[in-house]
Amino acid sequence: MATVNGYCVKCKDHRDIKDAQAITMKNGRPATKGTCPVCGTGMYKIGKSAV
Repeated sequence: MATVNGYCVKCKDHRDIKDAQAITMKNGRPATKGTCPVCGTGMYKIGKSAV
């Protein structure tokens, strides 16, 4: 399983997304949804997923 890197707005740093899952947003675009492993804030990365 590949790790997906995203930006945490609470920590203000790039981190690997924990429990990453591929989703499709309402407008049909693909995204990755998960949580920050340090602070637990929800993280999203818009674009084609590597999960």
